[in-house]
Amino acid sequence: MSSTLVIRQPQPVMSSLESDEWGSGICDCRQDVPECCFAFWCLPCFACITTKKYGQCLCLPLLDIGCIPPITLAMRVSMRERYGIKDTICRDCLFATFCIACSWCQMSREMRKRDIQVLLVGAKNS
Repeated sequence: MSSTLVIRQPQPVMSSLESDEWGSGICDCRQDVPECCFAFWCLPCFACITTKKYGQCLCLPLLDIGCIPPITLAMRVSMRERYGIKDTICRDCLFATFCIACSWCQMSREMRKRDIQVLLVGAKNS
């Protein structure tokens, strides 16, 4: 029986043909009316669920207190960085402060739209 030495393991390859813009506007609630209703009627629950799906601590949005909600702002900036969305911190600050429910809905829609599947190239089933 011969053994083969594997020098290089297959690496995950992620390719995305996504735009560098948000996939939906801040006020595009008509794209998912039930989700937006949930966000408007129970924003803390919606924000916690969205944060958990993003891979952060479930209770993180509960720390959103103050004039400018720091967690909402941080999530928008983090999402822009992760998905390569070009926007400004000024707009993030405005949306996080004055359109908080719409901002969480937009982030949720973006996560659904950009659900990138990982494809292993060169991997064999054994």
